[in-house]
Amino acid sequence: MTGRLFDSPETRNAALVRVGAIAVAFAAVAVGVAVFVPRLADPAWVRAAVESTGPFAPLVFVGIQTLQVILAPIPGQALAAVGGYLFGTVAGTAYSMVGVVAGSAIVFLLARRFGRPAVERLVADDALARFDGFADRRGVAGLFVLFLLPAFPDDALCALAGLSPLRLRTLVVLVAVGRLPTFALAAAAGQSAGAANYEAVALLVGVGVVASAVVYRYRDELAARVG
Repeated sequence: MTGRLFDSPETRNAALVRVGAIAVAFAAVAVGVAVFVPRLADPAWVRAAVESTGPFAPLVFVGIQTLQVILAPIPGQALAAVGGYLFGTVAGTAYSMVGVVAGSAIVFLLARRFGRPAVERLVADDALARFDGFADRRGVAGLFVLFLLPAFPDDALCALAGLSPLRLRTLVVLVAVGRLPTFALAAAAGQSAGAANYEAVALLVGVGVVASAVVYRYRDELAARVG
């Protein structure tokens, strides 16, 4: 799924300069979040902040869910649970998916614009190696299976997908369908937590963990069936 990214050393060097600028900007944002607004990594604080915006709460929540894909300060499933608590399972899931799809598209397009050197600076080597091997073997079907796994970060996965010939509209479908089950489960757990139904929360979390383990264990077989 990967190929030649640069036509000449000059274009590669120019891209590396841009990548350096982006890396510095991302580092500055990360340091700023950690030092000045560490509460952005606290789902409870995010819930209170969203609630305080009143009628604009859905838009604020979608924006935060979009940013978590790009900057990854909070796991997307944790925010999906917050969405379920605030808006209910159906609306919370819908708002989360809008944000996740938007953020995924942005990361995908940035990776495609700046190429593999940018992704190599922002994604761990082991994740890059695992993606290359699995995606090369299984193609789009393998990518879909990876989206089913909540443990694989959205930002890394979409950045890696941006290195492939995959079309943006295909990525949008893969994200929307692949991420939907775990985000719906998280939103349902959040709604149950709001109703103090902790037995349901435990059951939903258990279902999510078991399902993720099964998908991971049989990922090659699932990719072969999907393909």
